[in-house]
Amino acid sequence: HVQLVESGGGSVPAGGSLRLSCPASGRTDRQYCMAWFRQGPGKDREGVANLNSDGSTTYSDSVRGRFTISQDKAKGTLYLQMNKLKPEDTAMYYCGASRVIMTPTQALTTSSLFRFWGQGTQVTVS
Repeated sequence: HVQLVESGGGSVPAGGSLRLSCPASGRTDRQYCMAWFRQGPGKDREGVANLNSDGSTTYSDSVRGRFTISQDKAKGTLYLQMNKLKPEDTAMYYCGASRVIMTPTQALTTSSLFRFWGQGTQVTVS
């Protein structure tokens, strides 16, 4: 089992920055993919960025070049650095972990492949 707890959300003006954190505890060594998803009001949960056990990363088109996913393995924490934020980035952001080996596309589009989730942290851009 894996426990995830997101933090770092808040309200910022357009163009601002935030860094989300997600410390993980439990059997994190068995997770092949760690990811950030988001869900806006009335929208489906969508993949934002993911980090695989081989160190490769994938970003959605809407955030590529503005967001950076990283991990501090010593602290067991996943991060999402978000720069140049836009109003359309407003959403609840979730950290997910999966032991399923998947393609980069699946990691962005198939939230059901992620078994473990945090409670989410709200990001509001005005």
